[in-house]
Formats: sequence, structure tokens, C-alpha cells
Amino acid sequence: MDLYRAHVLVCGGTGCVSSGCNEIIEKFKESLKIHGIEREIKLVKTGCFGLCEAGPIVIVYPEGAFYSRINPEDVDIIVEEHLLKGRIVKSLLFKDSVEEDKIKAIEEVGFYKKQLRIALRNCGVIDPEAIEEYIAFDGYKALATVLTELQPTEVIEIIKESGLRGRGGGGFPTGLKWEFTAKAEGDQKYIATNADEGDPGAFMDRSILEGDPHVIVEAMAIAGYAVGSDMGYVYVRAEYPIAVERLQIAIDDAREQGLLGKGIFGADFNFDIEIRLGAGAFVCGEETALINSIEGKRGMPRPRPPFPAQSGIWGKPTLLNNVETYASIPQIILNGAEWFSKIGTEKSKGTKVFALGGKINNTGLLEIPMGTTIREVIYDIGGGIPNGKAFKAVQTGGPSGGCIPMEHIDTPIDYDSLIELGSMMGSGGMIVMDEDNCMIDIARFFLDFTVEESCGKCPPCRIGTKRMLEILDNITEGKGKPGDIEKLERLSKNIKESSLCGLGQTAPNPVLSTIKYFRNEYESHINDKKCLSGVCQELLQFVVIDELCKKCGICAVKCPASCIDGVKGKEIYSIRQEDCIKCGACVDACPFKAIIKE
Repeated sequence: MDLYRAHVLVCGGTGCVSSGCNEIIEKFKESLKIHGIEREIKLVKTGCFGLCEAGPIVIVYPEGAFYSRINPEDVDIIVEEHLLKGRIVKSLLFKDSVEEDKIKAIEEVGFYKKQLRIALRNCGVIDPEAIEEYIAFDGYKALATVLTELQPTEVIEIIKESGLRGRGGGGFPTGLKWEFTAKAEGDQKYIATNADEGDPGAFMDRSILEGDPHVIVEAMAIAGYAVGSDMGYVYVRAEYPIAVERLQIAIDDAREQGLLGKGIFGADFNFDIEIRLGAGAFVCGEETALINSIEGKRGMPRPRPPFPAQSGIWGKPTLLNNVETYASIPQIILNGAEWFSKIGTEKSKGTKVFALGGKINNTGLLEIPMGTTIREVIYDIGGGIPNGKAFKAVQTGGPSGGCIPMEHIDTPIDYDSLIELGSMMGSGGMIVMDEDNCMIDIARFFLDFTVEESCGKCPPCRIGTKRMLEILDNITEGKGKPGDIEKLERLSKNIKESSLCGLGQTAPNPVLSTIKYFRNEYESHINDKKCLSGVCQELLQFVVIDELCKKCGICAVKCPASCIDGVKGKEIYSIRQEDCIKCGACVDACPFKAIIKE
């Protein structure tokens, strides 16, 4: 057995890979070898640590030194000072990990302090490509327990009693879905994992697959035993190459160790898994469209009923859950239903993973107990809004969700509370907006995404969302008319009631929520032809403040449209609004701040 005096953990999630973590790892290997300590130091490439804003991240144990934004040139300093001389390099530490010259434990760092990591428990902790490390952290122990000590019905009862609900958006009770599939008649049943994560700004499932792929393998096998299936499929988008590679390694290693295949743990149970790659269609996150795609057909929704539990992949009963839902299963088996059900709220048990982005200091991946308030996420975990700006709204649930304003910032995050506000949990995207965001522009952005991703099968979604987008485009371009708000509301109602699948049924949510909470912005755009946030280009005006103008003419020289009139040294300059292209070059050029945007 190898004994190491220090462990160096380097984040190997997609975000840190794009920031150069592979170069950092190679530099560590080189530097450790040069100093002759490569056998004393364990170098581990992990999954995502969560605090993406601070990446690339390196954590050195046993001290727990949290180094952030590391460059290859920093590596020699860490090796020479910390690993050789035992002196932590304070200048490279994450700012919030030090207090009065003392190193905080990771769980005491603000970003992590209010988190409870269940689905993410191994992300940033183990090497995701080493099955031995997963096993060392109780990996496959839950599967062994299930196969040697529990009957399938007992497994399902544990999941039901835990209160776990689907983390993919709908929030359907997981145990009930398992029970329906188990009771369905069929000579073949399938287990499927939905890893087709397409929401803008969402990377929860990707991070779990990258950081802890074996948890999905184990959970799918447990589900297969519970419902009577011997075959599973993971449907993951091809745009996730790191996740796909590590998942395939996990599947291959599990087969080699006898944890997939025939007679697992000596029991009369066979189970195997294959990966199916998606082409990046957002609609394939809808379960029946996903099933069509697995079968090799175009990813378009099917009418329901029948539901997948009765007729899914190739017409056979199919259990379909998303990545995060499965990631909680082994811990529920090991710790018990009561343990999990005590976390969260009465109707929303356990934890939820969110991808926090937008106008926020601590961009990243987090996992919180259900019932944590929006304020706690934004300010305690997220570190507040950059540049001292005011919080305006948070958009939850991706294109299917809504925007929640400041007045509801103390709302607890759970399924029912978010729906009551006109939003939804969704898969876990959370995008923060500040005072500079135009809420109509935000609604237009998400609706534009939905229009682009609509499969086109049903007219309400195909045509209705397009008409809504045209109205929003007109409003943001200064062409809005009285009655447009009411027209948007009528279209929204019809689309929600008559669309075939969840994509169309929820597409109007961003529009409806912004009308509900920010109606004054719509009215300003339509009636006054003004964007209160100064975002919509067609509604902007650049104006010279007479008393500040020094008649220097710099603005006229810099104007690419030659629309600024005046005589240098003699006349106050003015802008011809009809010719202005609203580029803002004049504002940037004026040394006296005499030109403003309004």
C-alpha cells in the first residue's frame, strides 16, 4: 500500500479544463519529479469542486489549503514552498478560505457553509476514473446491501418512504414511479437515465457524471433490481465529452470487477448499461422524446398516456429518472429513508443541486437542503451581486421557469413555493439578474431559445411561441402597441393548455412571470418608448449635457456615424438621434462625462 504525506487535488471538471487544469496537472508531475518527491505526493484529478468562479482550483491536504485561479507558473511555488518547506502560499489562497491568518476547513468557507452535499458528495473528492476510490468511499455498498439483504419491494418501499421526488423538473415521487414500473407487465423492462441537460446555464448532471460516474452505475443497477430490469441506457448529450468518457470508463471498470453483467454479488441478478448519445436537442429532455431518440427515431414527444412506466423504450415498461435523482439513491439505501426524509421541508425532502450563474460573485455548483431561502443562496452562498449592484430577480427552472423578484427573496426553495410564484424548480438552473437587466429582454432571450428548440410537432408550441416572440421583439425595438401585454397573456394561456409536451406547456412562464412582477417595464417600453434599464438598443438615446460640454469635439471625431454636430471651441455639441447607431463610442470618448445614456 502506498503511503503519501500529502494529497494534491486538482479540479478536472469542464470549467477548470477549459481554464487549463490539464496543463497544471502536467506541471505538477514535472515539478514533483524534478524535486524528487513524486512518490511522496498523491496527485489526484477530481471532478468539479463547485466554486467555478475560483477555478482552476487546487486543494492540498492534510492542511486543506484552498488555492484558487492557479496558473501553471504557480505550481513551482506551491511545490517548493508548501510541499517541500511546509509553508502555505497565502497569496494564492482563495480569499474566503483564510481568517486571521488561519486556514478555514473547506466546509467553513462561505460558499460551502450552508451546503449539504449528498448527490455531490464525491465530486471534488475522488478520482472519478478510479473505481477503487469510489469503493473506498462506500461505493457499491448500497448495491451489495440491496442484492443480499432486501427484496425488490423493500427497496421500492425505502425510496417511497424517503420522500425523494424527481430532480429533473416535474418533481414526481420517485418511489411511486419505481412501483408503477415494477407492477407493469412486460417480458422486458428498461432503466433509463436522462442526462440530456439543455437549459442555458445548467451543468448539474454534467458535473455529477464527470465527478462521480459510478454513483449513476450503482443507482441504475439498484433500480434494475427493484423493478425487474436487466438493461439500462444513459442518454447523454454528445456536447459533454468529458462526462461521456468518464462514464464509459466507469461502466467498463464495473463490468471488469463483476459489478455489472451476470450474477452480480453472487445473486441471481443480471444488469448492464449502455450509453446513447444525443445530438443536443433541448426537447429530448422530455421523457417521451428521449425515448424516441434512444430508439433511433427523431426526438419528438409522444402523447401520454401511456406513460413510460407502461410503454417506454420499444414499447416496454421503462423507468426513467434524471442523473441527480439517481445520485441520491445509494445514500438513501445506506442511511435509511428516515435520514433523508428529515432533510428539507414537509413536501420537498432532501437536497437540491443548483447551477448558480449570472450577476453573482460566486458562480458555481451547489447543493442545499430544500427550504433554504433564495436570499441565503444569493448572499450567503453566492457572495452577493458584483460591483455593489442591487439584486433584481432570479430566474429558476431554465426556459421553463420564471423570474422571481426582490420582494420574494426570502421564499424557501421547494417545489410548491416556486410554482406558487410562477416559476419552478426545473432541473436546477439559477440565473441571477441585477438592476441593469431589462426583464423584457430576459423574457425574450428565454422565449427565443424555446422557439429555436421546439420540435414543431404541435401547432400551439410551433406557432404560438413564435407569435409571442414577435411581440416581444417589437416591444424591445420600440414598436410595441397598446394591448400587446394582454395579447401575450392570452397566447400564453392557450399555449400552456394545448401544447403536447412540457416544453410548450411551460414556455410562456418567463413571459408571464415578468409581466406579473415587472409590468411597469412593459408599459414603459410600449407607452413611453423607454427601456428603464437602458438595455434595449432601439430605445436608447445618447444625450449631451449642455453644462458639462467643453466644446472639445472629441465625441464628434470618435463617432463612427458622423451624427454629432457642433463647432470646436465655439458650440455645444448635439447628437442627431435619427442617425445615431447607439454604439456608445461618444460616451466612452468624452473625458468630461458630458454624454449620458437614457
